[in-house]
Order: sequence, then C-alpha cells, then structure tokens
Amino acid sequence: MKLLIKGGRVVDPVNGISRAADVLVAEGKISAVDKNIAADGAEVIEAAGRLVVPGFIDMHVHLREPGFEAKETIATGTRAAARGGFSGVACMPNTNPVIDNHALVEFIKSRAAAEGAVNVFPIGAITKGSKGEELAEIGDMKLAGAVAISDDGRPLMNAQVMRLAMEYARMFGLPVISHCEDLNLVADGVMHEGYYSTVYGLKGITRLAEEAMAARDIMLAELTGAWLHVAHISTAGSVELVRMAKKKGIRVTAEATPHHFSLTEEVVGSYDTATKVNPPLRSADDVRAVKEGLRDGTIDVIATDHAPHTVEEKDVEYNYAPFGIVGLETAVGLAFGELVRPGLLSPEELVMKMSVNPARILGLEGKGHLGVGADADITVIDPELKEIVDVNRFASRAKNSPFNGWELTGLPVVTIVGGQIVMQNRQIVV
Repeated sequence: MKLLIKGGRVVDPVNGISRAADVLVAEGKISAVDKNIAADGAEVIEAAGRLVVPGFIDMHVHLREPGFEAKETIATGTRAAARGGFSGVACMPNTNPVIDNHALVEFIKSRAAAEGAVNVFPIGAITKGSKGEELAEIGDMKLAGAVAISDDGRPLMNAQVMRLAMEYARMFGLPVISHCEDLNLVADGVMHEGYYSTVYGLKGITRLAEEAMAARDIMLAELTGAWLHVAHISTAGSVELVRMAKKKGIRVTAEATPHHFSLTEEVVGSYDTATKVNPPLRSADDVRAVKEGLRDGTIDVIATDHAPHTVEEKDVEYNYAPFGIVGLETAVGLAFGELVRPGLLSPEELVMKMSVNPARILGLEGKGHLGVGADADITVIDPELKEIVDVNRFASRAKNSPFNGWELTGLPVVTIVGGQIVMQNRQIVV
C-alpha cells in the first residue's frame, strides 16, 4: 500500500526540513520527501495548510492492562493515543501484576501487537512489584523489549536501591524514569500546599516533596553516570535543579505534562476530582517556570501521564479520589494553545519535545524523523482546527479530564502508524 501526503508543511528537525513538501509512504516506510511527487495508485491525503510531522510519541502513559481493565485497556488506550495524534506510547509498569519480568514485558508486546492501534513500548519496573526493596530483572526485561525502567506511581524511597538501579541501568543502556516524590513530606496531602489549600480546606503537598527527591536522584545520576529522566516535573525548584544539572554535564532529561503548563492550583476550588493529580497542580509561578523550562530547553519532553480511572472511583469526595487525569486526546491542542500560539515554542521545537526527544531518550530506532527508510509513523496537524473537548467522545475508556468543555485550536487530523492510517478527521479507523 502506498500513501501520498500532499502539500503540507513538513516539519522534521532531525533532517532539517521545515517547508512545503509531499511525503510518499511505501511498504510501511518513508519512501520520499520532496515537492510534486507523483505516485500512481497511491492513496492521497491532502495536507495543504497542515503540518506533517514525525509521529508523536508519548513516553508516559498508563494503559492499566493487565489487572485494571475497568479503567483502560491496551485496545482503548492506544485508540485514545491515535485520536490524540500519537503514533506510539510508552506504558508504565504499575499494573497488576507489576511489569517486572521478561514474561510480562512480552505479554504487553503481544497484546499490543494483537489489539493496539499504535506502537506500544513497555517500561519495566525498577524493583520487584514496585515495592522499592529488591531490584527487578533489569537486563532480562531489556532483552524482552523494555525501553526504560521506572517505579512510576511509587517513589523509590531507598537511595541505595536507586543507586544500584542506576548502576545496572547504565550497564544495559536504559534510562531511569524517576517519580520524584518524598512520601514523608507528602503525608496525606491532596493538592499543592499554599494559599489555596488553606482557603479550600484541603491538606497541602509541599513543593519540597518533589524537589528533595529530584535533587537526590540528580546527585545519584552524577555519581553513577546513569541516564536520569525526571517524570512530570511541576515546580520552579525542580526545573532549576534540572537546569543546573545539565550545566554540570550530568546526564539528565525531564518531561512536563500539558496539565502542569495549562492549569494552576486555583482550579481545585471546583472540587472536581478530575483536577486531583500527582504531582498536584501548582502555583502560577510554578506554571511560568515550567513554560520557561520548555522554552529554554531545560525540559526535553512533553508527556501526558495519561492516568485513567473509572467514573465510580473519581465520583467521591476530593480527599478520597485517586490521583490522575486522562491526557492523550487533549495534549496536542493544549500544547498549541499554551506554547505554540503564544510563541514560546516553534512548531519545530514542539516536534522535538513530542517526537524527536522521546524517540532519542527511549532509543527507538527509525522513529522521531521522516528520513527515507524511517518507519512511516506520521502525525498530520491542522493548526486552525477548533474543537470543544467532550469527554463522552473520547476513545479512552476513562473520562476524568479537567478540560471538558474547553475549546482547543490546533488538533491532529491524521495519525499514521507503520504506513497505515489509524485516525483520520478525528475518527478512529482501525
């Protein structure tokens, strides 16, 4: 099957392309990128006025399978990804059972091959059962196809275990994705600690809970030479820690979520449990710092931390609701609205943070660019398309989004995975 994407603005920072061009796809690979390509028999996608970019990769997603299929499955989560413009996702291991061995990594890959709409890259646990006590079989998981290790959802409180994990990960060439949170400082907090937590009568979580652990892990990365990736960075202090670490030459990268650059703690006053997320929504100063970190390159990646829950779980008092929101289907629109349109990021820089850098950090060969011979994973974006967020139209099984009712401008209209169209005109077609 051949596909010809005609007349769009191709944005491919890896190959230095940012101009009007056609993209020809044949046998699941990029065959040509040039002007006025003729291809008899090819299916044509008209892309005039649209951006044609390497398929976006979300390196922080909770697909919930196995064990929590009521929240999400590999089938529903990957369709949400396709609708959101993502050709690939890396899935976190906090399932039941935890993805902490060779067989379970293979299970994720086989289920994704059978039922997934986009590429799925498994992340293995750092410790067995993510209990923070004994290292998982890191090398064995790498052989099975794990692209990183993380105990995301549970911070690794024991610094010696984290040190050993980093030493092993360095030997196997895997990044360590750290959920930076000191549980002792969190206590039973449910939102950011500050003026608004006092006004709303909710227990606060200090910035230091994140920053203290980020500092510890950066120092361990310096000691071990491992690749540390700081997940869902949310405070000005954490951004500055990563900035200083990079200046020192420490091997550190970081990600920010759309909700942490689009919302502040003030919205928690609605007591809508869709605003309850970990780390919590922070102050306006923190949001500005995260945006600046994205602008100046301190923060390398935009990832969603897509965390689906059932309606029943979230439809309780704020204190008792689980942390987490869904983000796959709103991420691109929020990034355009908060970052691209205001001029904080160019389209090229957005592609770096949502495609090139995730592929580089996770070591994904043939991903993150549109060079001839690369995998034909492509996202087409209409920068002028407007849409009102309606959670009832989500492909995700979950609806816990604080952006319901928002108008977003700048949305993916085609998602192509391995040369196959999986989303077109905002509709899943697989």
